Amino acid sequence: MSSQGLQVIDHTVQLTHEWINELTERLGWTSKRSALHLMRSVLHLIRDRLSHEELAHFSAQLPILVRGMMFEGWTPANPPRTGRNMEAITSEIAESFKEDAEYRGIDDVRYVFDLLNNRISRGEVEDVRANLPEALRELWRSP
Repeated sequence: MSSQGLQVIDHTVQLTHEWINELTERLGWTSKRSALHLMRSVLHLIRDRLSHEELAHFSAQLPILVRGMMFEGWTPANPPRTGRNMEAITSEIAESFKEDAEYRGIDDVRYVFDLLNNRISRGEVEDVRANLPEALRELWRSP
């Protein structure tokens, strides 16, 4: 039993820690804070390029806290972003990591996609990938 009697909150905190720990291990980083920052940045890349319907299906498979981070700062009135080459997409993330010595670039972004492959259903991964611009599909390897 939860110490506060709120099992749903305890459970999502536990799941979120599991996701962050797994990503930190995959990355080989020392900072869980940086791993969380990277996960949120990649989720924002995905979020901003999906239709509202596909985003709803995808987000339903995320722990509640991770889902909340993904929707942080989202403006539903904005249409999904399209196009842009891989360099432009990855530079969005790199810009926010310019002060972080652990960030190595595109391979680190791929580790977030590997985490998603491990944590959400294969069918949902394939649905999301099919709805992303080609540059992001190239980064997100099929499970």
